[in-house]
Amino acid sequence: MKSPLLSLPGAVPAEGRDEGVAAHYGDLFREQRALADGNGFVDLSHRGVITVTGDDRLSWLHLLITQHVSDLAPNQATEALILSANGHIEHAMYLVDDGTTVWMHVEPDTQGDLIAYLESMKFFYRVEVADRTGDIAVVHIPAGSIAETPDGAAVRETPQGRDLFLPRADLEAYAAAHGPAAGILAYEALRVEGHRPRVGFETDHRTIPHELGWIGGAVHLQKGCYRGQETVARVHNLGKPPRRLVFLHLDGSEVHLPGHGTPVRLAADGQEGRQLGFITTSARHHELGPIALALVKRNVAVDAELLAGDTAAAQETVVEP
Repeated sequence: MKSPLLSLPGAVPAEGRDEGVAAHYGDLFREQRALADGNGFVDLSHRGVITVTGDDRLSWLHLLITQHVSDLAPNQATEALILSANGHIEHAMYLVDDGTTVWMHVEPDTQGDLIAYLESMKFFYRVEVADRTGDIAVVHIPAGSIAETPDGAAVRETPQGRDLFLPRADLEAYAAAHGPAAGILAYEALRVEGHRPRVGFETDHRTIPHELGWIGGAVHLQKGCYRGQETVARVHNLGKPPRRLVFLHLDGSEVHLPGHGTPVRLAADGQEGRQLGFITTSARHHELGPIALALVKRNVAVDAELLAGDTAAAQETVVEP
């Protein structure tokens, strides 16, 4: 989905997974500061939007996802995962129920696969699953914003702000009334600062929730069976995950940020040392400078100095070893 807000002054299109919205509108740090101060909005209209309706929607979803939602109160935001049979993360769902409909947004271009899975699990339940990406756009309003919510829009409110589910036809009018717009790079920098993982960035084909700190947030440990639960329970009760998420302060003298997949090694071993992990997301922050999230082996010392490619990196613990 290509956003109409790419026509705003200064808009520079994003690339890769976030193609379709603006990377920035000419001033990355100004946009970050505006969001941090509770001003403006972020166009997330490239994300997939799915609705689930019907009398059994919450009890049915409860059986399939990692979150406890059978008694989810109206307008209470939550997040959940879909796992493989082996407990590996396949989808992350950011959802809210408005009393009649479950609204969720997911990673761009993943809604088709998720809907196919949900449809295969309907059986006799009274539910209807719909892809609303074509007519509904997600807009993020930062925490502290005093902007009013448009009438009729579903709202998912979290400590980071509000996710609005707006008619796509209203996106340009909303931007004109509630600017300034901030690009996805500003949004991502604040996500990295907040240590919040994202599927497709902090995950690979074998990532389990424990590695990213999703236990207790997106994964409820006191609920009934769901696909992948055995792995979740076994690692939680009997073991430790093989890897852990870390936050990195990168050497600010480097011109280029290490990209996704850049090897992480011990600084003492140099660039020829054994790879211990990889960069998942890097960003330029308006206060912290260059920062990153990385997935490293669990036994890497929490005070070890690291190298991300050829860039020196000091780590902060996100997931305890």
